Amino acid sequence: MFNSILVVCVGNICRSPTGERLLQQLLPGKDITSAGVGALVGHPMDELAAEIVVQHGLDPSGHVARQLTPDICKQADIILTMSNRNIEEICQISPESRGKAMLYGRWIGDKEIPDPYRRELIVYEQAFELLDEGARAWLQALQRS
Repeated sequence: MFNSILVVCVGNICRSPTGERLLQQLLPGKDITSAGVGALVGHPMDELAAEIVVQHGLDPSGHVARQLTPDICKQADIILTMSNRNIEEICQISPESRGKAMLYGRWIGDKEIPDPYRRELIVYEQAFELLDEGARAWLQALQRS
């Protein structure tokens, strides 16, 4: 069983903290965190991402972007990424993590989640919808295992 889930994107201010909050809501009691392969270390969640999270009843407060490290990877049972490129970047940072790094959108057709950073609000909303759909699909997949 997966007790520790790490959600990874690039900057750790839009997609991965949103995905983290969605999974925390759906999987209480699990250790769910996030990090970035090129994190904007120390930054809070992006303003538009936070606005959308709040609109959906989630709390963005307390998020602080952090850089992905081998130790962070080692602590996770599974690593969910936004893109196939993120998987390759994770494997460069932590080669032993290859087998546990998978797409966040795996159960919704192996979809990648596009990066909304510095784009229009609609792109943030579309990313949120994919993240929500992916989180619900992971919930079902984990309940089956």
